[in-house]
Amino acid sequence: MKISFSPPDVGEQEIKEVSEALRSGWITTGPRTKKLENLLAGFVNTKKVVCTNSATSAMEMILRILGVGPGDEVIVSAYTYTSSASVICHVGAKVVMVDCAPNTLEMDYNQVESLINEHTKVIIPVDLAGVMCDYDRIYEIVEKKKKLFHASNDIQKLFNRVIISSDGAHALGAIRKEKMCGEVADFTSFSFHAVKNFTTGEGGAITWKPNAKIDDEWLYNKFQLLSLHGQNKDALAKTKLGSWEYDIIYPAYKNNMTDIMAAIGLVQFKRYPEMLKRRQEIIARYDKAYEPLNVQVLPHRTKISQSSGHLYILRLLGRSIEFRNQAIIEMAKREVACNVHYKPLPMMTAYKDLGMDIKNFPNAYDMFHNEITIPLHTCLTDENVDFIIDNFIEVVSLLDEKNI
Repeated sequence: MKISFSPPDVGEQEIKEVSEALRSGWITTGPRTKKLENLLAGFVNTKKVVCTNSATSAMEMILRILGVGPGDEVIVSAYTYTSSASVICHVGAKVVMVDCAPNTLEMDYNQVESLINEHTKVIIPVDLAGVMCDYDRIYEIVEKKKKLFHASNDIQKLFNRVIISSDGAHALGAIRKEKMCGEVADFTSFSFHAVKNFTTGEGGAITWKPNAKIDDEWLYNKFQLLSLHGQNKDALAKTKLGSWEYDIIYPAYKNNMTDIMAAIGLVQFKRYPEMLKRRQEIIARYDKAYEPLNVQVLPHRTKISQSSGHLYILRLLGRSIEFRNQAIIEMAKREVACNVHYKPLPMMTAYKDLGMDIKNFPNAYDMFHNEITIPLHTCLTDENVDFIIDNFIEVVSLLDEKNI
C-alpha cells in the first residue's frame, strides 16, 4: 500500500468541466473565473473575491494596493512557508519576524505588540494547517498601538492603524467564533495549489472584511488592474460590441486566474463541504489513535473554532530531531510519505542573509525539531487510514525502544 502525502483530489467531474471550458473558447480569465469569485465570496461571507494565479501573488498585491514599500515594516511569523515573508521583500519593505508563543504554532502576540513602531504597516498572521489565529487579540493590539501609525496613502488612511492581512493559504472553510476565514482579517489570501484542500492546480484568491469605509467595487477594480497589467478592461469586457479599446492605467503585473483553472475550482466548490467533512473524520480517528504515544497534536476542533483540516501536525514530545527524521525514514520504508511543517524561516539561507538567527526564535525551533506531519487528504480510504495509524504507532514504539 503506497500512500502519497497530499495528492490532488480531482476526478471525472473536474476533467469534464475543464474539457467544456476548452471547448467554450474561454481559456483565460472569463465567465468561469467570475462565477468562481462570486461563489467563494458567498462561501466566506464577503462582498467580493478576486481570483489570482497563486496565494503568493495575492499576498503581494495586497501589500502593493496598501502602498507598502521601502521604509515600511511588516510583521510575520517565523514559523511559516517562505511565501508569507518573501512578498514583503518583493515590495521592498523590511521583514520583521516574531517567534511562536511557547508550545503553539501561533505567533507570540505579546512579541507582536512590542515590535510595532511608527514604521509598521501590516501584520501577516498565518492560519497554519487551517487553524485560525486569535484575531481578537491581534485587533486589540493594533487598536492599542494606533497612535504610532502613519498612513502613507488613501487606503491606509481608511484604516488609520496597522492593517491585518491574513495568510489563509491553508484555511478556506475554517471557522472561529462563528466567523469564516476571509471575513475576519482586514484582508485574506487563499491558496488553491495542488496540495491544498481546494485546488485549481495553481491559483489563489483575495478577499477582504466588509468595511463601511471601503467601496467594494472600487477595491475589486483596483485589484483587477493590478493583476492584469494595469489594463482597464479584461478579455471578457473587450468582447462586447465596439468595446475593443482599452487603457493601461499604470504598468502593473500578470497575476490573473484562467478559466481552465476556475473550471476545476467550480467542481471542487460543489464537492467542498463533503471534502471538509471527510478531513474532520480522519482527524478524529488520528486524535483517538495517537493518544497513548506521548505526542502533542495540533487541535483542529475547539469550543470556539473548527479548522479546515489542511495538515495533521503533531510533536513527538521528549524526542530529538534525529528521532523525528528517523521516523520519517521508517514511514517511507513502509511507503507512507510524511513531512515537516515547517522548518522555521530563520534557518533558511535567504533569511539568514537578512540577518536572522534561529537562536532568537527558540520557541519556533522547539516546535520544529520534533514535529512530523502525517498524510491527511480526501484520497485516503478507511483502509489507508488504518494502515497509517498502525504503522506510525509501530514506528514510534520501535524507535522509543531503541532510545534514539
